[in-house]
Amino acid sequence: MTGEESLRPQSLMLTFLGDQVLGRDVCVYSGSVIDVFARAGIGEQATRSTLSRMAGRDLLRRQREGRRMYFGLTERSEAVLRDGERRIWRTGAVNRRWDGTWTLLGFSLPESWQRQRHDLRSRLTWSGFGPLFNGLWIAPGEVDVSALVAELGLSAHVKVFRAHADAGTDIGQMIEETWELSDLAGRYASFVRRWQPWEDDLPDADDALVLRLRLQTEWLGIVRRDPRLPVKHLPDDWPAEQAEKTFRTVHERLSPLARDASERLLDLVPARPQA
Repeated sequence: MTGEESLRPQSLMLTFLGDQVLGRDVCVYSGSVIDVFARAGIGEQATRSTLSRMAGRDLLRRQREGRRMYFGLTERSEAVLRDGERRIWRTGAVNRRWDGTWTLLGFSLPESWQRQRHDLRSRLTWSGFGPLFNGLWIAPGEVDVSALVAELGLSAHVKVFRAHADAGTDIGQMIEETWELSDLAGRYASFVRRWQPWEDDLPDADDALVLRLRLQTEWLGIVRRDPRLPVKHLPDDWPAEQAEKTFRTVHERLSPLARDASERLLDLVPARPQA
């Protein structure tokens, strides 16, 4: 399936943990993870390295049971996974409930602060903002960026406002000038092409678990890049709704087989309280 190879092991790991560990108060055996990831074409060394790096970044906790090592969630990884869960299942890909509010963020940084400027722009992009002008960024709805700005140490250099567009503003044109709509539309269209065949086909039972992990990982990667612009100001043929329908249909078809496979393949133990 074209495009699957680009999925990062850590992204796939987070999906796996959200699927199998989140909300269950359990830890999963490293050998089980290695087995599942091998079915996804990811080698043992890459999987072990991913587990180790994530533990080092406080995204996983280790729990030894005899000679076996198990991995569970930390507060940090649980927060990341809850956010992904909300983004997929509650926020969704199509914004029909926009109330006309925009969040405007203006910043002025010293010319020499190129790294800080790059970091701020990157984080704003991930938070749904687009560059209205050089130092003025805009996002639909009310977006709380206080934690983001504080983390970057830029609170003194950033001002945030809520605003409504003047009646004469062509919002559709503004959106086209501010965001890369063609790139986002292409991601949705490619997703439909790759996954629509699975609306009617079913894989082998053990393949269903890996296929569903890939489906969710790819979908979350797309919707996280989507600023959720108001659908009434997007092109009539905007592909997000069709892509979301495909995602939900395929996910529902794969889930019974994936659950059966996970019961056979995964060794889980109750998570012990940490010292």
